[in-house]
Amino acid sequence: MAERRATAEPAQTVVKVGSDYYVLASSLASRRASQVLADGRSFAVFETAGDIIDSPLEAQGFFDSDTRHLSRFEMLIAGAAPYFLNSYLSDDRAQFRATLTNADLGKKGRQDWLPRNSIRVNRGWVLSGAALYHRLTLHNYIGTPVDIEIDFFYGVDFADVFEVRGLRRKRRGEMLNPSVDGSRVELRYRGLDNSVRATEIRFDIAPTQIDDQHAVFVLRLEPGENRDLECRITASGDSPSYSAVAVNRAPTFLRALEQRQSELSEFRSDWSVISASNNEFATMIRHAGVDLTSIIARGDSKGAFIMAGVPWFATLFGRDSIITALSILPFYPQIAVRTLRTLAKLQGDTVDEARDEQPGKIVHEMRNGEMAATGEVPFGRYYGSVDATPLFLWLYGRCVESTGDLQLADELWPNVERAIEWIERWGDRDGDGYVKYLRETPRGLANQGWKDSEDAIFHKDGELARPPIALAEVQGYVYAACMDVASVAARLGRGSIADRLLTRATALKQSFERDFWLEPEGMIALALDADKRPCRVMTSNGAHCLATGLVDGERATAMCKRLLADDMYSGWGIRTLSGREKRYNPMSYHNGSVWPHDNAMAALGLARACDHTGVLKVLAGLFDASEQLNTSSLPELFCGFRREIGLGPVPYPVACYPQAWSAASVFMILQAMLGIRVLGFERRVFFDTHLIPSWLDWLSIDKLRVGDGRVSFVLRRSPNGAAIEVKDKSPGVRVEI
Repeated sequence: MAERRATAEPAQTVVKVGSDYYVLASSLASRRASQVLADGRSFAVFETAGDIIDSPLEAQGFFDSDTRHLSRFEMLIAGAAPYFLNSYLSDDRAQFRATLTNADLGKKGRQDWLPRNSIRVNRGWVLSGAALYHRLTLHNYIGTPVDIEIDFFYGVDFADVFEVRGLRRKRRGEMLNPSVDGSRVELRYRGLDNSVRATEIRFDIAPTQIDDQHAVFVLRLEPGENRDLECRITASGDSPSYSAVAVNRAPTFLRALEQRQSELSEFRSDWSVISASNNEFATMIRHAGVDLTSIIARGDSKGAFIMAGVPWFATLFGRDSIITALSILPFYPQIAVRTLRTLAKLQGDTVDEARDEQPGKIVHEMRNGEMAATGEVPFGRYYGSVDATPLFLWLYGRCVESTGDLQLADELWPNVERAIEWIERWGDRDGDGYVKYLRETPRGLANQGWKDSEDAIFHKDGELARPPIALAEVQGYVYAACMDVASVAARLGRGSIADRLLTRATALKQSFERDFWLEPEGMIALALDADKRPCRVMTSNGAHCLATGLVDGERATAMCKRLLADDMYSGWGIRTLSGREKRYNPMSYHNGSVWPHDNAMAALGLARACDHTGVLKVLAGLFDASEQLNTSSLPELFCGFRREIGLGPVPYPVACYPQAWSAASVFMILQAMLGIRVLGFERRVFFDTHLIPSWLDWLSIDKLRVGDGRVSFVLRRSPNGAAIEVKDKSPGVRVEI
């Protein structure tokens, strides 16, 4: 069989994301509006009229298992692009709809003349599993029959997501001969990993013409008639990643829509229901929950996780999935349980320098594409994050406390012990009490905290810090892990381990204040480098140490003031880096931008330090940004330019949306605002600060899980803070202020 070789695309200008790995920001992508459908590991990105534009270095297309299975799907009517009228995502994110109409067709005065706005064109898209469904509905509004030609142009490049991000490849695999049969086209590609990936495009009626790039339909529309045309695009392959993904073969668009709506409804049933007197705020909360629900990836019967974000991180990321689960824990504890089980199964069990793995370490990233399979990128199963392991322990402790589930605690205890051993042996190799990172493979991430850009960790003069590096926020995560796991250990009768963890936490707090505190800056250092020299730059990292309780008292008060100073707070949120620092750039990924999850962690820290005004200031900035950015819930990040009257926040050109921990940030800020803590063993909900901003009269939370019970209540703003009215609760559940 003859074969055609796939060609690599030329490189273009890039924006750096992570260490040595890039995301392209083409001028077209920055100007083009897009819409996203997501279903677990699969997602589709369209331009606003419902087409997938053939633009190799934009993230448009239908992706599954880190591979683009459809890179073009464009529609013409009688050879002309239709006029765009509007488009929208449904409230549940189950379908994308676009309304268009015909352009002026033919010549005025001639028999074939068809003026614009004669034919309504509705396009619908649904993503269900590894299948993408399209329905086209035409309606004739003129008084005569119309024979109209519909052209679909399609194509597949089978690009790995890292190729779309901009990584150049020396070689690519081979495009196999297409199969064309009546109303069906199958396009196939044999990768360098020797796996065959395939895309099937199947129409519900036979076209007038069809080949491997183009299908033509000629449809007669009687006056007032509706005509439907449907297409199903299915991704498949013979690699193990595809066998783990259920291929949905619903026969019609409506059946696929019903299935997807049913699945989303099932996920939503596990959430607490949150409503508010402020409609815009209620919409932000609702859309955040819907965005998170749409990117839940199912594992086995007990495992699941929320993918990090679309389009670049549509997979499991240990750090992101854990922080997301922590953010929504009181309102959706089931996803925390399933995330812990998923990560426990992938816990490191050997020393493998090629993927920065050590025994007990929690995985950073899982990739299923061709480039991961061939080793062109090291992320097939990659462990290069220093914070995922202490975060896993922190989530474990908080989840057990919230659910009151000792059976879960005992089930995961062997994984907990291995994670503790990793912290003590591999994370702290020199025994100074700090967990540090040093990449073992030169192809891995140079920086292994959440700010993993190559230039994100540096000294006051701009010099990059030399590893091994002890990040400030990582020590905070370790402290929280020790405190919360110690509580579980005591409940399980493992008193000696509880005492050991508490001793480590106490020692860490003492040494951290000595080695990281910066006078007269009133802040803690970003990190300690290989020489134990502090990086004396003003960053947001310290806020995470407030949230975990590692810093408290007068120093916490000073840090709150510093975080909200004009060089740190942009008016939309707290910047990752002070505007006075040498490497400050408000358009950078980590050196001056605003990240919602980072601000949510800051809000939690401000609340813990009793800076209630600061909590509301962070909430107000992000709430306003959400409205101005027209994303309803929040994107991965946005630029850190100062807020100006009459102007909105500046988007970051290649930010993920939906993005898990950004969507979840509003729920962490709710935790901070309310001071809510769910104590499952005691069947008690505890409120500490219970703040309500002036623009919010009431907040209602229904079906909040408390151990094996539930409670529903309303918080109403009053001159003294908030009054709580319990609407309904299970017997024995208590609500306390």
